[in-house]
Amino acid sequence: MPLVDLITQHEMAIRLSFFFGILLIMALWELVAPRRQLKVSKLMRWTNNLGLVFLNSIVLRLLFPAAAVGVAIFVESNSWGLLNYYRPAFPWAVVLSIIVLDFIIYLQHVLMHAAPSLWRVHRVHHADLDYDVTTGARFHPIEIIVSMLIKFAAILVLGPPIVAVVIFEIILNALAMFNHGNVRLPRSLDRALRLIIVTPDMHRVHHSVEDNEANSNFGFNLSIWDRLFGTYIAQPHKGHGNMSIGIHGYRNPEQVDKLPGMLALPFVGKITGYAINRREQDK
Repeated sequence: MPLVDLITQHEMAIRLSFFFGILLIMALWELVAPRRQLKVSKLMRWTNNLGLVFLNSIVLRLLFPAAAVGVAIFVESNSWGLLNYYRPAFPWAVVLSIIVLDFIIYLQHVLMHAAPSLWRVHRVHHADLDYDVTTGARFHPIEIIVSMLIKFAAILVLGPPIVAVVIFEIILNALAMFNHGNVRLPRSLDRALRLIIVTPDMHRVHHSVEDNEANSNFGFNLSIWDRLFGTYIAQPHKGHGNMSIGIHGYRNPEQVDKLPGMLALPFVGKITGYAINRREQDK
């Protein structure tokens, strides 16, 4: 059986294996070499953050049984999309697809901060009072649905190979857990890695309570987008040990780190302007 067919047929098992494998590796790494001292009960946060992941998985299965790979299969079978029209060599089509999809995820992330209604749901991700591997999978179900619809649209227009979509989904999940890890990297290694990919120290800046820092470093996989579009900040002003994680005005663990509070958070409070340009805090 060709490798592409094998990957396609066992896509779910492959993705789950990578998810739990990376989760375990990062959890052990966080125990051995933590970057910051956690302030909230890890048991409480992990239970609720992973509970949200489980809920999102159910929601996606019910609404989109075929998910992104199913759309890619449909697009390829009907020869839709730019890459099916121009037909570059398969390896180039895979690489180009992964890069373009990553750019779209970067733009989506900026949009989540720029539109008040989207910031409402995205702030569930930012409201976590600590920063570790589970933060990388902590998203409100509404955001997960919006993200999936954007991904569907991108696949319809681009027409990527099926295997490219599978690889991209694996990379996105793996690097999201990696760059949200509460792990310590040697400074020289961090500098070298962030020339290509987003590192934990680079993305942690994005989870600062400070507005200018929270509205920077939007990339999840490739670091080039933040550098190209002027949204890159190298380090937090107060340093990684002293910076505050979360959102001003949302500091109650009952509200931001327990599942009922997380699900209700998009419907709480008043957003007076675009989050990415705001100068006043949420009221």
